[in-house]
Amino acid sequence: MHDLKRIREQPEAFDRALARRGLAGQAEALLALDRRNRQAQTELQELQARRNEASREIGRLKREGGEAEPLMAEVQAIKERMAALEEETRSLEETLRQQLSGLPNVLAEDVPDGPDESANVELRSWGEKPAFDFDPKEHWELGEALGLLDFEAAARLSGARFVVMKGAVARLHRALAQFMLDLHTREHGYLEVAPPYLVRDDALYGTGQLPKFAEDQFRTTEGFWLIPTAEVPLTNLAAGQIFKESELPLRVAALTPCFRSEAGSAGRDTRGMLRQHQFEKVEMVSIVHPEQSEAEQQRMTGCAEAVLQKLGLPYRAVVLSAGDTGFGARRTYDLEVWLPGQGAYREISSCSTCGDFQARRMNGRFRPEGEKGTRFLHTLNGSGVAVGRALIAVMENYQRADGSIAVPEALAPYLGGQEVIGAHG
Repeated sequence: MHDLKRIREQPEAFDRALARRGLAGQAEALLALDRRNRQAQTELQELQARRNEASREIGRLKREGGEAEPLMAEVQAIKERMAALEEETRSLEETLRQQLSGLPNVLAEDVPDGPDESANVELRSWGEKPAFDFDPKEHWELGEALGLLDFEAAARLSGARFVVMKGAVARLHRALAQFMLDLHTREHGYLEVAPPYLVRDDALYGTGQLPKFAEDQFRTTEGFWLIPTAEVPLTNLAAGQIFKESELPLRVAALTPCFRSEAGSAGRDTRGMLRQHQFEKVEMVSIVHPEQSEAEQQRMTGCAEAVLQKLGLPYRAVVLSAGDTGFGARRTYDLEVWLPGQGAYREISSCSTCGDFQARRMNGRFRPEGEKGTRFLHTLNGSGVAVGRALIAVMENYQRADGSIAVPEALAPYLGGQEVIGAHG
């Protein structure tokens, strides 16, 4: 959510900022609604003062036996006008709220301009791409040949974009998730949280999925939403709260299933596990003092990179362009892991700073030391990392000529020392 006061003070700057996202001339319409609303509120205050004055005068006239009917008629007219104005202000405030809530966050100044992912800028790369003396296969070819990935069974159960994992691949998937969660909680200082997987409208509104992206979500018949990412419940731990400055930063992490309708992605990544309706992810969320948010994004991205480095997976880090940055983010760093089967880098983690955008939507605040007033928090979120995509990357980077898969050294303790996954698990 945007600060209306800031828009009033700097409408040109607001328009320039949103023009970078392809949204021009937003301030004028917002400020016109704001002026009408403030005019109606001013008239309400004036009418209330006149009604109170007239009511006192009516009381005096009645005590003294004077003629009170004209004033009584005026008070009645004032009440009717006030009722109409109250309805008008409610309508204007709701319209203003809806329009503001549908506008994306203002980008950080250093975000590169550009219409889409083609304008993303590589920041660094890590690791050597594996060299094979055979043609590397994609993960789904490996998994099906081993009998450990079953897409046909999943289709019978649930339809497209699901998978049944079996045996050693299922254990490898579980090991990856536990490895990531242990790394972030034991070495990176995140507090492990086990949040609900079903949330109310307010939670999705707070992080920016509602109202604009309802079609991307799954909703139950009881009105709950299945979480698209643990960012939603974790960030909403700050909703309606006032933190002490000494309680910041709050760093939390969770391993959860994630559910996405993948609206608009028809025909994209239809084979394999890259884009599914249900997947698991380890999510990191930081709730911080505004002065800490820039450094926190660098720290969070480093935590996600540590996962890939310990797994020995080559990757590159990119900063997303204006046209590719998500709705609630000011800036996003993506980590893209190398997939030999595809011969391409694919996104495996996004680490975003949101400034006070989400905190305003969910009214999350803190009280600075020695001050009476409160300020909005800053929030950040990052994948640490997507478990299914890490599984894909391990399978493809550690594949062998005979179709077996070597187990990364970091995962051996989670697999009882198993070094290779073969056809029999």
